[in-house]
Amino acid sequence: MDTALTTGPGGGPVGGGAFAALRAQLLDAAKAFTGEPDALAGILTGIVDDVDRALAERLEIFPVCHHSPASALAMARRLREKRPEVIYLELCEDMRPLLDELRNCRLPVALQAFAAEIDGFPAEWAPLSVVAPITEASAEYQAIAYALETPGVELVLVDRSADHVFQWEPRRPAAGPGAEAPDEEAALHGDAVGVEIGDLRPRFADLEAHLLRHGRVRHWSEWWDQYVEQPLSGADYATYRQVMIMIGSLFRRLRPDDTERLRVDEDRERYMWTRIREHLAATGADPERCMYVCGAFHAASRVEQFGLDSDAPPFAIPPRTGTRWLYGLIPSSHSAIEAQFGLAPGSVSIAAATFAKAVRRTRVTPFRLRGGKDGTDGTDGAAAKGGGRGRAARRTAAPAPAASEPVTDRLSGFLTGPPALDPLDEAELRDWCVEIVRLARRNGYQASTADAIAVFETSILLAGLRDRARPTPYDFQDAAVTCIEKDTVPGRRDIRRLCEIMLGGDRAGQVGYDALPPLARDVHDRLAPLGLDLQKRTIQRALLDLRADPHLEPCSRLLWMLRYLLPDRAIRPIMGELRLGERSIQESWDLDIGRNQRAIIELGYEGVTVEQVLERRLRRAVHDPKATAATALAAVEDALVFLGSRRLADELGARAVELLAAERTVDHAPEVLRRIRRLLAHHRSTGPELPAWCQAFVATGYAHYCTLLPTAFADDAANVRQVAAMLSFLVTLENLAISLGCDRAQLEIAVRQARPEGAAKTALLWAARTQLGLLPREELRARCDELLGNPLTVPSVPEYVSGFVQALDLAPGLTPFVVELLSKAFARLPDAVLLPWLPRLIATLRAQAAELVPLLVREAGRTFPADLAALDAWTPPWAAARAARPARASAPAAPASGPVPGLLAGHPAATDAVARLLGCGTGWRAVPAGGGPATHPALAGLLAAHPATAEAVASLVA
Repeated sequence: MDTALTTGPGGGPVGGGAFAALRAQLLDAAKAFTGEPDALAGILTGIVDDVDRALAERLEIFPVCHHSPASALAMARRLREKRPEVIYLELCEDMRPLLDELRNCRLPVALQAFAAEIDGFPAEWAPLSVVAPITEASAEYQAIAYALETPGVELVLVDRSADHVFQWEPRRPAAGPGAEAPDEEAALHGDAVGVEIGDLRPRFADLEAHLLRHGRVRHWSEWWDQYVEQPLSGADYATYRQVMIMIGSLFRRLRPDDTERLRVDEDRERYMWTRIREHLAATGADPERCMYVCGAFHAASRVEQFGLDSDAPPFAIPPRTGTRWLYGLIPSSHSAIEAQFGLAPGSVSIAAATFAKAVRRTRVTPFRLRGGKDGTDGTDGAAAKGGGRGRAARRTAAPAPAASEPVTDRLSGFLTGPPALDPLDEAELRDWCVEIVRLARRNGYQASTADAIAVFETSILLAGLRDRARPTPYDFQDAAVTCIEKDTVPGRRDIRRLCEIMLGGDRAGQVGYDALPPLARDVHDRLAPLGLDLQKRTIQRALLDLRADPHLEPCSRLLWMLRYLLPDRAIRPIMGELRLGERSIQESWDLDIGRNQRAIIELGYEGVTVEQVLERRLRRAVHDPKATAATALAAVEDALVFLGSRRLADELGARAVELLAAERTVDHAPEVLRRIRRLLAHHRSTGPELPAWCQAFVATGYAHYCTLLPTAFADDAANVRQVAAMLSFLVTLENLAISLGCDRAQLEIAVRQARPEGAAKTALLWAARTQLGLLPREELRARCDELLGNPLTVPSVPEYVSGFVQALDLAPGLTPFVVELLSKAFARLPDAVLLPWLPRLIATLRAQAAELVPLLVREAGRTFPADLAALDAWTPPWAAARAARPARASAPAAPASGPVPGLLAGHPAATDAVARLLGCGTGWRAVPAGGGPATHPALAGLLAAHPATAEAVASLVA
């Protein structure tokens, strides 16, 4: 082809050859519109140059757009015409072994590369996942099906590996907590990075907005369907190829100044051309018998490595990291593809319906994978009616390709000529209108035949307003929403969603049994006794009577392990439980394994069996840098409950001892106490002696918590619940700890060193000292009576009560005392103090000791009379006990002496006023005369030097 450059009217380059007339026409248009055609001419003629360059390449470049029916049709036609022997496909090169398993699946599915343990990437990126969805209405599937079904054809994937995806495009941050959660089908791909062939969309927001506004459409998918898909669905191959390269070049040249993204795109192009040349050099294949399938954006590439005849040095491909990648197939769906790649809802379903209709209209036989061991044919049924012809031809050897035809200008005719408008298909539109009314009535809408007529006429009207000869599915959707939905939606689905269902719905793929990893197949085999079809995408109820059918015990164990490992929606127990030392005899389960294949498949990346995966996860949890002693104890319990492995439990328990000794805070003390008690009770009931790690844990915990106790009492960051858990550990496990060699003096010293500041911790310390015998019960009662009798401490009594309630775990004998304290508060405090005090008491108990309040309720029920009549004659037991004790003769108090008693005796009016202010009596002991300030010069000097204090007291009393 002649690609010599000549000089155009504006001084810019104009190429010769097939596109010389088009270049000249574009230059004249640029000059007429701008007067200074250099900038615009560079873009317009550059587009033509890109098309010319791609068509001149010896290796045939097939430009595609992902999930494009026009691309799929053109690919099917071209493959039958050319019969290439080698197909280079833009797809991650390390995913090639997965393609052979597509015949065992029902499309759409996604190829996945997964890495749970990473090496060479930041740890917070884990796990890494890359997916490449495959649908039947796509050019890549046609190429894959042709290569796998035709003997002698080699399929070579040439795009960067999954490892390079993350090397070149760092992982995007996860959605924040306020982000809207995707629906069940849209979440099939999770947070995986998507890889597509032909991501053809404007990267310049202003350009996209301009196209949508002038095209009178709402979103990009509708614009693409109207102005690209429909015109190209019936176009010949040469026209299709030139138009797609032109669009790719246009979007490439009109892009924002995003140097990072452009660098990644160009590196991908260098990577692919390097791989192509390496393969041709290694195999000696004839480029005339090969085809390169890539996105239209990459077909218009201008990198120096472009083409087989490039003199540029090969691209230096960076080595992969040490990350170990695992590969498999996961189910996908139309909505998952739309959500991941930012397509309009329903666009992939409409594309599938368009492809099926085009296959029937053009009589093109698409390529399809057949021969799956599980009975699947590798498709979603979109073109099932037209896919039966030519099966024998697909399996024949590829003939020699015909001689290359000279390139002719098809762009000029396509750009200047009127679009080929399809006539109105009244029968199809009528069927749509009748069907949408039927669906609307089934979903609660008051629709009738009049609505069907209205939808029919409105669809034609909207198509005319948008310069369309026939209504598209998008016009039909708008007309149905306008005529049927009106203002309200009576059910779960609106009219737009019903239109999507009617036009094909959200098809969900499925990975066949033979394409599943070993773990997933093992799950299906082990659950076979349940008699359920686990491939169904419906919730199935499993009933297990373990007493009548003991052979279902392994199924029950497996279900509990899957419940632990899988999302909640996959396995849900309705009846029954499995806890340490407890086992149900009847169980009921809701199984939704068919719609959660992805979760089970990704389990297969971690091990061969469910037990192996569970064991690895437990080990990984206890060796995590953020692991705590509570985490390790939880892992020990899970190992005993799910695996019944004493060996693993001992290993994890030894790690729990190490973590406990290394902790410097008491944040997890409540959970540690709860779990170690449960484990000790289990081992005491199942064995003659405690495991060695349990003994080490108690001994280490006793010494460790004794060391941390004084600091925890003084630390504001440690709440009363955590300190109470420490004390409960020390007090309740004291006998075991002492038998293991611990010293009780450690605890007594720690308690004596405690200096709490808060009221709750003070009460907790008093309770602990009482339990240890360091504080007599009578002295504790006297202190509490003093709290109730002092107006300054009454507001803080709720905190004291919460501390006492927290102490009930370590000192249950204090329960009657706490009931006594509350009873005295209700009996003695006046209403003016008690009523504001009650809400605070309730809130404090609810926040700090909610689980221990029932102990008080039961004790109060035993203490107080059962009926109201007996309450009047009832005497509190603490009052009866005090009355029964003999009164002790009080020793006469020695007369006070000193300057202060003398001052009070010299001025009794002031003391009487203060006593009346505080609600006390005015009788007080007189002191001998001569005790006033006159006889004490030091006191007189103090009052004279600081008169403000005396004046303040005088004003308060007055």
